[in-house]
Amino acid sequence: MKPVIGVLCCNEFAERPVQAVASRFIEPLSRISQATVLLVPALIDVLDAVCLSRRLDGLLLTGSRSNVGTDCYGGESRDARLDPQRDQVALKLAGHMIEAGRPVFGICRGLQELNVLFGGTLRDLCDHHPGEGHPFEHQFAHQHPVELASGGRLAAAMGVGRAVVNSVHHQGIDRLGYGLQVEALSPADGVVEAFSARPCGGAVLGVQWHPEWEIANRPDRQAFFRLLGEELMA
Repeated sequence: MKPVIGVLCCNEFAERPVQAVASRFIEPLSRISQATVLLVPALIDVLDAVCLSRRLDGLLLTGSRSNVGTDCYGGESRDARLDPQRDQVALKLAGHMIEAGRPVFGICRGLQELNVLFGGTLRDLCDHHPGEGHPFEHQFAHQHPVELASGGRLAAAMGVGRAVVNSVHHQGIDRLGYGLQVEALSPADGVVEAFSARPCGGAVLGVQWHPEWEIANRPDRQAFFRLLGEELMA
């Protein structure tokens, strides 16, 4: 049987509240990671994190239009693009999954959530976002280079020491969480763009960019989902 990976939804509004996740996160999990996807609602009152952590083989914390609330790591929030239930579910479920030795991967907001879970902090990085006034495709066309850590998991999987990634985020890592190993840095400003850890046997890996975006002809982006699939089967 294929391993089952949970994919965390976001709270959105389509006339009334709905649970949502972009299809582009799901498709590579099936095609490349060879996993069965189970969508996890970001509703703290219906979450049974202990039960889910025993049933899921892994967890993906996706990117989102919302930012992590500063009350999760200290500070005063000035951001209207928040999803506090997503914050609570992500931190609680990821914590139980990690304690159970199950792999947890994060993309963009997911990396930020994992950094907060490990005791790190975030800061605003407006220059890493092209601006929401641009068309959707233009936002993902905003790119910059990253240096991959020599001997790191991403460098080995991607087969390169430097990569060009997209940059579509308002927040980024300020203080790196305890026990997290840097996997990639932005050479322009030293911002941590990826990290990894293995605190309880299962892999933790987060990337600030969006490897799921236009993935078909990009082996470097596919590498993220291959790594995820390998960890699910480990």
